[in-house]
Amino acid sequence: MSVCGLTKEKCGPCHGEGQALTAEETKELMGELKGWNFAQSGAAIHKRFEFKDFVSALAFVNKIGDIAEGEGHHPDLGLGWGYTDVTLTTHFFSALSRNDFIVAAKIDALQA
Repeated sequence: MSVCGLTKEKCGPCHGEGQALTAEETKELMGELKGWNFAQSGAAIHKRFEFKDFVSALAFVNKIGDIAEGEGHHPDLGLGWGYTDVTLTTHFFSALSRNDFIVAAKIDALQA
């Protein structure tokens, strides 16, 4: 599935019906994202976005917040002058779920 396809998906429940991805599923979905790296021994994905100043980075964080609230799936964010760090994991599983990749694709689409 392409990132474009992921951006059209909606996050599902993280517990109950949801499940952690297999290594094969994770590898396949990771191939759909650009610039994301594994973090926390493969239990999370991370990307740093760079900006010309603090105000631009802060505006990006606010847009990410809108996505997170809309999806009910919230990344860990780091903010500083000229950058925003984004880390996604599914805390319920302490692993990656499809939701992490859906939110990552939607965040990437902000800069498209």
